[in-house]
Amino acid sequence: MKSWAVSFSFVGGILAAVFFAVAPAPSFGQRGNISGSIEQDLRELVATPAIPGYEQELSKKIEARLANFRAKRDNLGDVTLTVGSGGPKRLIVAPLDEPGFVLSDVMADGYLRVQRLPQFGLPNVFNELYSAQPVKVGTVSGKWIDGVVAGLSVHLQPGHTSPAKSGDLEEMYVDIGAASAEEARKAGVDNLSPIVVNRELGELAGGKFAGAAVGDRFGGVALLEMLRTLDASKVKGTLTVACVVQPWAGGRGLQRVLTANAYDEMIYVGRLTPGGAVPGAENVHRAPRRDPGTGVLIGLAQTDGSLDGFGAELKAAADANKIPIISDYSSGLVPPTYLAGPNFPAKWAHIGIGVAWPSTSAELIDSSDLVNLADLLNIYLGGHAAAARERTGRGVAKDFGPLPNPPSPTEILRRLTVVYAASRHEGPMRDAVASVLPKWAKPETDDAGNVIVRMGSAPADGKGSKILVVAHMDEIGIDVKSISKDGRLEADWSGGEMSFYAGHSALVHGANGSHDAIYELPNGWDEPKFEWPRFGRGEGRALIRIDVGARSPEEVEKLGIKVGDWITIPKAYRPLLGKRANGRSFDDRVGCTALVSAMWSMGGPLKDRDVTFVFSTGEELGLIGAGKLAARLAAEGHEPDYVFAVDTFVSSDSPLENKRFADAPIGKGFVVRAIDNSNIVPRELVDKVVKLAHANQIPVQFGVTGGGNDGSAFVRYGPVDVALGWPLRYSHSPAEVVDTRDVEALARIVFVIAEKW
Repeated sequence: MKSWAVSFSFVGGILAAVFFAVAPAPSFGQRGNISGSIEQDLRELVATPAIPGYEQELSKKIEARLANFRAKRDNLGDVTLTVGSGGPKRLIVAPLDEPGFVLSDVMADGYLRVQRLPQFGLPNVFNELYSAQPVKVGTVSGKWIDGVVAGLSVHLQPGHTSPAKSGDLEEMYVDIGAASAEEARKAGVDNLSPIVVNRELGELAGGKFAGAAVGDRFGGVALLEMLRTLDASKVKGTLTVACVVQPWAGGRGLQRVLTANAYDEMIYVGRLTPGGAVPGAENVHRAPRRDPGTGVLIGLAQTDGSLDGFGAELKAAADANKIPIISDYSSGLVPPTYLAGPNFPAKWAHIGIGVAWPSTSAELIDSSDLVNLADLLNIYLGGHAAAARERTGRGVAKDFGPLPNPPSPTEILRRLTVVYAASRHEGPMRDAVASVLPKWAKPETDDAGNVIVRMGSAPADGKGSKILVVAHMDEIGIDVKSISKDGRLEADWSGGEMSFYAGHSALVHGANGSHDAIYELPNGWDEPKFEWPRFGRGEGRALIRIDVGARSPEEVEKLGIKVGDWITIPKAYRPLLGKRANGRSFDDRVGCTALVSAMWSMGGPLKDRDVTFVFSTGEELGLIGAGKLAARLAAEGHEPDYVFAVDTFVSSDSPLENKRFADAPIGKGFVVRAIDNSNIVPRELVDKVVKLAHANQIPVQFGVTGGGNDGSAFVRYGPVDVALGWPLRYSHSPAEVVDTRDVEALARIVFVIAEKW
């Protein structure tokens, strides 16, 4: 692909007396005719991937936004606009690109190997933060398709003596659902395809925004806002404004702009950047340290913070207009190479705003800083601070529409996957299950919160087996344990410690709905020799810190968030190639789907069959709902003969895993979970399920995996636990992948067992 740059050029200039006036200049009369708002600009720019050399889509969007300025784009991609003539000649620049990866090899089994762009200059944890995450992969046609980065499955790790390192590029694989290199290439994916982490802009309390590439886009947003209020007729001299490509890869766009013309002044508007190690301090490097909410930042290579020349002039203008401004460290704009660098203007400055968690998916900025930045640019051009900006708010949740009659297993799974329901908070899932059941089903809820559906009654002669089929409704989550003085939530894992969530977006669920948040990284995360602490439960383990945008306990209280609320990670159902899909909490949404789909296949209650379906609670906390139900049924003398626990078969079907254990490929059928950490199915019953599947032409596998299952809670009371599952890649992570053919096979065997076992 070609590499595109974006630049806007305007001709105009402002007399020094106007620029440095204490009182703001008169309001602009003629506006720039750019629709939208700062928030809309940020959402659109963040949503558009643009790694170095692949900024075309973003470049074209900005060019289209500036059509009224008669934009021109050169062969590198610079989009230029010129108004006026003469001096002084000024340049305002903002960057476009973001870090990411390119495809370096398509493997025979359909997995993709990658190389990072840029290859240097990022925190050591950057690669790790892609592990087990949803990503977007660019195709040769310019479209983006969904994929995930492979991650180690949690339940298989005790069997590893030397597990793969998630930060090692040699152990990094992208899964787009392809089963072969031919299938991947047929989808338009090939060497050099760009790959970026999936992104959605989160809006935190206090006007804070978080998401991947936020720190790479705020400069462009500030320029669009400046142009939105620009009155070109009142700009004197020549002003060139440029959004440039490849600042992460040598600053090539900026070098071209500076080489093409000579300027008297330049303002570069973008993130402040770290430098090298501090001499004599092996574990410390120079980096910006100002927090979001500080105001406008002026980047300085020296460490004493002193301002002189053009920087001092900008500060004086900001101070005169009550715009908060402060200096901070930033390295050079153009890295040294074997070629001589371009000539910088005699007067230039690097300005930006504070970015927390830079180069992660949790990058966070304060909108007040962004407004101050745009206002300073307006004042620099002889204007004044703009009036209150328009706020648009987030979009509404997707409406799936009415449920088809009958629904397919995939349709049921799509609806159940997006429901949030951590352990002890299964209410939303109870409602969701009820909404997809056939009308003839009559669900009941017991004291443990389990949803119970009796499928029929025992035959009059008392013969026949009593069968119970169970799948759990809960997913792993995080509990709010306390609220710190700085407004962060201190939290603890509920249902197992996960390593795939720090440095990413989060959702806090409370009485007033859900709040966007970020899962903060530990102290020292950006230092060269950082090591992950042990998070979560247990004495001596660090509590998780969650940022909802509040900066005091009082602000947290105003949001309606309190101790005992729960936290999850955002999720979606994403179709991949073929019959495969990605979505967090397939464990155990697939099991619930199988039970619901089997009920639709029955068409009504079973005759002379003692069958009960159960959607259980608290499985991730230790089979809580199943345990209480098992004890109650035994006390009543109603314990079943057989329990079919339907849960994940954590599969080693991944290039990161050893196939010695849990080898059940996705797409090859449901799995009899013959041995796991909580149960061993009698071999004759494994064979019976396999025979029943073959007789009904249902693809089946069987094997050994990790983890436990709800059925094991019943065994002490007499029943036999025959655990069933489906093969799942990258368990308990945002990258979970299933093959929907396995979901269909699982639903079919549940139906057959209910009717014929």
